[in-house]
Amino acid sequence: MHAAANIVVGLVALIHLYILVLEMVLWDKPAGLKAFRLSKEFAAQTRVLAANQGLYNGFLAAGLIWGLWTAQVNVQMFFLGCVLVAGIYGALTANVKILWVQAVPAVIGLVLVGLA
Repeated sequence: MHAAANIVVGLVALIHLYILVLEMVLWDKPAGLKAFRLSKEFAAQTRVLAANQGLYNGFLAAGLIWGLWTAQVNVQMFFLGCVLVAGIYGALTANVKILWVQAVPAVIGLVLVGLA
């Protein structure tokens, strides 16, 4: 169970590193435009805001990696909880797909870490 928990926590961290790259680097590039269904004009106008969002996703990933590196369950649970709240908020305010991309993996991670 411990290995499964670590794998899911690592996957959630990788998801957030990928979101960081999409929002900070690729926001106004073809990959970012496609991922977020943006027009070039809107992406250009919101590039700085997206980079800020990406930075926060990087902090979530860093916290999860820190929790894995130090094997601190409380750190892993805290950052998975942060991801869960962000995923629920994003699903309610931006796009319901965020629930499946962020919140559901976080819940799975919380359950597995709690059982490990």
